Amino acid sequence: MSNLAKLQFLALVITGKKYLSWALDAEIHLNSNNLGETIKERNKTSTQDKAKAMIFLRHHIHESLKNEYLTIKDPLVLWTNLKERYDHQKTVILPRAHYEWINLRLQDFKSISEYNSAMFRITSQLILCGENITDKEMLEKTFSTFHASNIVLQQQYRERGFTKYSDLISCLLVAEQNNELLMKNHETHPVGTTPFPEVNVATYNDQSGSHERGHGYQRGRGHGRSRGRGRGRGSGHGRGRGHTYGRGNCHGVQFKNKRTHQNSPGLHRVKGQ
Repeated sequence: MSNLAKLQFLALVITGKKYLSWALDAEIHLNSNNLGETIKERNKTSTQDKAKAMIFLRHHIHESLKNEYLTIKDPLVLWTNLKERYDHQKTVILPRAHYEWINLRLQDFKSISEYNSAMFRITSQLILCGENITDKEMLEKTFSTFHASNIVLQQQYRERGFTKYSDLISCLLVAEQNNELLMKNHETHPVGTTPFPEVNVATYNDQSGSHERGHGYQRGRGHGRSRGRGRGRGSGHGRGRGHTYGRGNCHGVQFKNKRTHQNSPGLHRVKGQ
């Protein structure tokens, strides 16, 4: 095992904390080096392989533990002793994992990612303690703990017939990201804050004047002297004060002219809508 010094998972501490995860890491690494049989009952591995496994295990336990088991040369014996010494961790971890599983609720988390992390942490602890958690149980736990205000959404997800927890979480993550994007857009441009186009009155009057010269002035009472009470599109052409010019009213255009605002009740009504 030339790469022994490069193995990075934490050594087992003398208190036995995280023994279950340590044992899993140790077993995986032994198997990856074709040494997994050395810690199994009635194995027939070579003396050389046993020595390699023993070196590996001693390399990943606390110095105090090395001294306590200094005379042991068989990796199976060391593995068994450590298991008998620290396997009681299950009696501590399992009840806590059960409690966390019972009280796990989607509605208690700020994000789907946080909920998903808690789900896998709890289920991993249960599995390490010998209890299997199925996708069906994970799906039901998620559906049943939606917030009450999202009951319709919960029913919609149920009807999609998910069979894998990972598929449901992927769908929820996408929905959450889309919702965050919508909220950011709303915060940047809240409803009703779209800026109105600014119209230059002088330019508009020039255009209006040329239009009138082409079609003649509409003089007299009614259309020509309307005070902002135009009837239909294009009405109100002429020299009266406070005209509603063309389509300006339809698009909510606000003219930069104080006098026009003062004398045009039509614009004031649009502004107040």
